[in-house]
Amino acid sequence: MPRRSRSNKPLSQEPVLAHIESLSHDGRGVAHINGKAVFIEGALPGEQVLFTYIKQHKRYDEAKVEKIIKPSPDRVEPRCAHFNICGGCSLQHLSPTAQIAAKQQVLLDSLKHIGGIEPKTVLAPLTGPSWGYRRRARLGVKFVIKKDKLLIGFREKRSSLLADIGRCEVLHPPVGGLLPALRELIAGLEAYNCIPQIEVAAGDEATALVFRNLAELGNTDLVKLQDFGKQQNMQIYLQPSGPESVTLISPETAFLSYRLPEFNLELFFSPADFVQINADVNRAMISRVIELLQSGAHERVLDLFCGLGNFTLPLARHAAQVIGVEGEAKLIQRAQDNAQRNGIHNAEFYAADLSQDLSGQPWAKQRFDKILLDPPRTGALEIMQQLPAFDAARIVYVSCNPATLARDARALTENGYTLISASVLDMFPHTTHVESIALFEKYENRI
Repeated sequence: MPRRSRSNKPLSQEPVLAHIESLSHDGRGVAHINGKAVFIEGALPGEQVLFTYIKQHKRYDEAKVEKIIKPSPDRVEPRCAHFNICGGCSLQHLSPTAQIAAKQQVLLDSLKHIGGIEPKTVLAPLTGPSWGYRRRARLGVKFVIKKDKLLIGFREKRSSLLADIGRCEVLHPPVGGLLPALRELIAGLEAYNCIPQIEVAAGDEATALVFRNLAELGNTDLVKLQDFGKQQNMQIYLQPSGPESVTLISPETAFLSYRLPEFNLELFFSPADFVQINADVNRAMISRVIELLQSGAHERVLDLFCGLGNFTLPLARHAAQVIGVEGEAKLIQRAQDNAQRNGIHNAEFYAADLSQDLSGQPWAKQRFDKILLDPPRTGALEIMQQLPAFDAARIVYVSCNPATLARDARALTENGYTLISASVLDMFPHTTHVESIALFEKYENRI
């Protein structure tokens, strides 16, 4: 049956010739046909391609490449056999160097067009391994009746369906090649249809698998899961409801941790905790944050959205005192435990909703020499107006969303700060995720 457009008219199946002008923020090539933008899956800037339409909309169309007539010099062969189907990665056909350049441009465009500002200096990007880097992931699980097959993996490109994959090249290696064994394990459970997802969490020395179970598992299934954990040398957890219900079932005791050798630290975390997805880039990111903040042994630093102490504790090695603030009480407890384990006594942690007025908080009535922010994708607009009261000479903003960084950067510049430098860091190679760092200084502190 021919595909149909939004107006329900059959889409033309005739290939169309196009010159690709640019790369969209979601990794598709952009062309214009009769003045209308077309987003073409699988195309790269500078290429000449034949494409066919997938969907037509009022203001733009969507399409996929049928044939590359003139390839880009930045085109490479995707390493993953499932690249054309799986939605986990979208840029494996673009060289790593070109990926970084594209992400850097997304950052600069966002700062200019959304924030109305440009950094005085663009710092060198931070990169790490391109493969096997992902130490956290959520794998979907579904038994497809029509195929009589159980699937495990990520969603298909621009679809809610699970991709049928046998291996993941970006996952932590012990898990990336384990998908067939996991499929066989769950298919053999009595409750095979009650496991909708598996959370992967890896530390430096151990890996955990958290099985989301919608029904209580019988003893036979529990034994199979425990035996699998022993065979694969992995920690096995169940999650019958929310994140707070995550429960270890094998081995009897277990922990996850990662080291920050430059700062003589080891941070412990649970499989349900947020940790940075890429261990190598995380270490480089922490070093750059400390380099940009330039916190001295006599200075006080405020770390907002501090999590389990990923930045706070390394900062405590350089500053007189660090205050970490986080919205999740369980992460504050984890940060306090990590400080104690590592013999750090100059860091304090507080739980607070950082989207609300902070003026009533005891720590918020103090002055800070430097400030670090590492907010979620929604950014930190609610506290931008409150930051000048702390009178910090420098602010470093770590972002996972260039659009909200640009918005918040504008607010900072309107409140007495200058954008000094910015750079991207490749936390998610082969994806369109853009993570970045920006440094701001108060006007009167400029030289």
